[in-house]
Amino acid sequence: MSERPIRRVLVANRGEIAVRVIRACRDLGLHSIAVYSDADADAVHVRLADEAVRIGPAPARSSYLDIGRIVATAVEHRCDAVHPGYGFLAENAAFADACARAGIAFVGPRGETIERVGDKVSARAAAEQAEVPVVPGSALLEDADEALRYADKIGYPVLLKASAGGGGRGIRRVDRPDELGTAFAAATREADAAFGNGGLFVEKCIVDARHVEVQILADGHGNAIQLGERDCSLQRRRQKLVEESPAPGLPDQLRKDLGAAALRLAMEVGYLGAGTVEFLVDPRTFDFYFIEVNARIQVEHGVTELVTGVDLIAEQLRIAAGCALSVGQDDIAARGVAIEFRINAEDPDRNFFPSPGKISQLRLPGGPGIRVDTGFEAGKAVPPFYDSLLAKLMVWAPDRDRAIARARRALAELTVEGVATTAPLHRRIVDWDEFQAGTCHTGSLETLLDQAARPGSPVTWPRL
Repeated sequence: MSERPIRRVLVANRGEIAVRVIRACRDLGLHSIAVYSDADADAVHVRLADEAVRIGPAPARSSYLDIGRIVATAVEHRCDAVHPGYGFLAENAAFADACARAGIAFVGPRGETIERVGDKVSARAAAEQAEVPVVPGSALLEDADEALRYADKIGYPVLLKASAGGGGRGIRRVDRPDELGTAFAAATREADAAFGNGGLFVEKCIVDARHVEVQILADGHGNAIQLGERDCSLQRRRQKLVEESPAPGLPDQLRKDLGAAALRLAMEVGYLGAGTVEFLVDPRTFDFYFIEVNARIQVEHGVTELVTGVDLIAEQLRIAAGCALSVGQDDIAARGVAIEFRINAEDPDRNFFPSPGKISQLRLPGGPGIRVDTGFEAGKAVPPFYDSLLAKLMVWAPDRDRAIARARRALAELTVEGVATTAPLHRRIVDWDEFQAGTCHTGSLETLLDQAARPGSPVTWPRL
């Protein structure tokens, strides 16, 4: 892969990830061009960029998801590269291909790689080819009857999963045969609405599993490295709320095996750029199973940056320019512990109902070991059209106990007024015995919240 200078970068996103990319461009001496919809005309990323261009009205399909408009904007403004961030078009193979046809570097994998790993069925096949353990499951299903036959074969509970899925959508847990027909129809509808593809496959449900993912980087010179793992088990409705690195309580050999498996898969698919290989880990046996590849930068990439000292966005831009990685595998060693709390504009007391509106006051924590990534300020509005992520509060400390203590202090300092947020929930999480013990699995938080909501529940989880 030959080097091609990158001087001007179109940031094809919004919110905190757009701010993060713009800052990386500034550090590297690159010229950043932001795009914005009508809802984001006064947004922070618009002010911070060197230039900003309106690309359409508020609905994402008419702005941030308009491939033709974004590529045309990049061409018009003489951009050498487009950084898609996460979400929106970040894992859209057609977008990556459109950038390539226009002679613009797409900051991410090639379109063909995105297509291969973005489809969960083909990604499973690639994992099997790379000798990476996969959860027992099927190929693409023809209908509910085929799903029923396969579920009977592998045993309940099972998960019906969208082949083109992501973000926890298009997934249904099925505990009994008589539930499968209804669940199949519902998952098909959701997958078709969310991804334009209603294809499903069935997979064995690993009960009480931990969700552990491995960060990878690969360049066009044959170099690929893994930067350790993150634990993302604290979830609600398959949406991550807290992430940390390293994952607590894993045997050292398992950490090595997870990293090695992620690299084998990366080499199998010819991966380029930053990505994440996600696994389920059985906490009873420490067996692990591949579940998917996220062919982009992750929301939680900051915790890996805090423990490794590697600027993942800068590495993405260097790779897109045809340069070799600036670090090797021997340079990567986790130092300390980092934990991220997603501060969403949602009301935990109203079943996490979205809370758009104007932020009347925003005071962010500071001090040693504190990092806050946000695309908002006091006086700015949280639009109702997009993801509810308001900020990512990250803490670092030499060990996990001190990281939790630092998180408690940082969350106490955080003040957000004008919109409801998940910050009160996080303040309780840091004092929750199961979290402090590092033993949470993917169902832990949801089970606790459900129990606490029942009348007369003995669970001492007061209203937030």
